[in-house]
Amino acid sequence: QVQLVESGGGLVQAGGSLRLSCAASGRTFSTYAMGWFRQAPGKEREFVAAITWNGVTTYYADFVKGRFTVSRDNNKNTVYLQMNSLKPEDTAIYICAAKGRTSYSVSDYITDDYDFWGQGTQVTVSS
Repeated sequence: QVQLVESGGGLVQAGGSLRLSCAASGRTFSTYAMGWFRQAPGKEREFVAAITWNGVTTYYADFVKGRFTVSRDNNKNTVYLQMNSLKPEDTAIYICAAKGRTSYSVSDYITDDYDFWGQGTQVTVSS
C-alpha cells in the first residue's frame, strides 16, 4: 500500500511558477513509476507528466512540454512537478499517482491505469 500526499498548490498569476510535491509513504517508493494528472472543472482527468521508477526517463503531455519538469528524490520519497510559464488553462486539481510493474513503453505511463492516487492539490492561475 502506497499513500500519496500532494502539496504546493495555490494561486499564481499567469506567467508565474509553482512547484508541486508528492510525498509517498512506504519503503517501496523507489520501485514505482510516478505520474502527475490534472482535472479541471467540467473536464476529464488528463495526463500531465510521468517519471520512471529510477528517474532516468520522463514523459510529458504536449501542452506542458518546455514549461513543466517532473523529477523525483527517492531518498526523500518525493516526486516534484515544477511548473513554469503557467497559463489560466492550467487551472486544475493536480493529482499524484504511483504505478508498479512498468516498462519503458510510453503507453505504460500516459494511461490513467495507476495503482495509487493522491487526493490532489488545487492550482489556480489568474489572468
